[in-house]
Amino acid sequence: MKKQLAHSLKKGETIGFFSPSSPATFFAPSRYKRAQNYLISCGYLLKPGSLTGKEASYRSGSIQARADELNTLIRDPNVRCIMSTIGGSNSNSILPYIDYDAFIADPKIIVGYSDATAILLAIYAKTQIPTFYGPALVASLGEFPPLVDQTFSYFLDMVSDQTPYPHSFPLPPQWTENYIPWEEQSYAKATQANQWQTLNSGKARGRLIGGNLNTMLAIWGSPYMPEIQQGDILLIEDSLKDAATMERLFAFLKLQGIFEKVGGILLGKHELFKGPRTPQDILLEIIGTPTIPIIAEFDCSHTHPMLTMVIGSQIEIDANAKTVRMLSACVSSEIKRAD
Repeated sequence: MKKQLAHSLKKGETIGFFSPSSPATFFAPSRYKRAQNYLISCGYLLKPGSLTGKEASYRSGSIQARADELNTLIRDPNVRCIMSTIGGSNSNSILPYIDYDAFIADPKIIVGYSDATAILLAIYAKTQIPTFYGPALVASLGEFPPLVDQTFSYFLDMVSDQTPYPHSFPLPPQWTENYIPWEEQSYAKATQANQWQTLNSGKARGRLIGGNLNTMLAIWGSPYMPEIQQGDILLIEDSLKDAATMERLFAFLKLQGIFEKVGGILLGKHELFKGPRTPQDILLEIIGTPTIPIIAEFDCSHTHPMLTMVIGSQIEIDANAKTVRMLSACVSSEIKRAD
């Protein structure tokens, strides 16, 4: 059976956005406005979710309100892309209430990262339609050029039906993890030269699964977490953690037998990691002697700019050459909706 795909995104179409956890449109109004204006200037229409600008303490709304906000965008035929505004800690609360049948009837691009990992993996697990680990409206597209331009360009590469395949993911020439309070930022962040790192050599092809590791543990063992299969390529990244926490998280994967199943690992850059060891050192200690290709410092994480990866896609990694390729398109050129 041919895999069902979302329709490609074109200028003039509507991007809807939702707040599945933290209320970023409330606590960072300037950054939100900058992101909104950026997408409009790029030629897209916007549909704000019903919780835009609202706050309910640590979250944007109740569990049901957050699920309703997302379901409204899923059911709207004019919305062709759904983008998270930011992550947080509580996206997993809404998973039982998402309208997966409506998503199957009208597949659309859904994109986000960090805590939105729970939603992306759940939709893929329930529908088998690829989802997009990439920019969030406020967190990513509220940045200043040139970083915001690069992040959005990398996203468009994944959602365009004009991108040739196989597609090689570019190494961004510069990157940053500089922290500037969002409502104080008025200039582009300083950057540093970029490079990916080979932790273990080799080449592998397989299905891409993963996202934010801390979030994955919040749905592990549930019907909303896709089963890791033999030969999968595992994408894992995290932010603002310390060495003790990362040892705990990597050890969880070891105890689950994941490192014996996967065919390769992409380890994302860790934003503002709190030493004294590196995540790479900790991962290698936990694994022992690796037998699979591992590329570290990959730019699909909380740092800027951000590559967009497609959960459920077939990719190839070559750790010797430090290259990553997506092997086929993950969007369709035609909208196909159920009657």
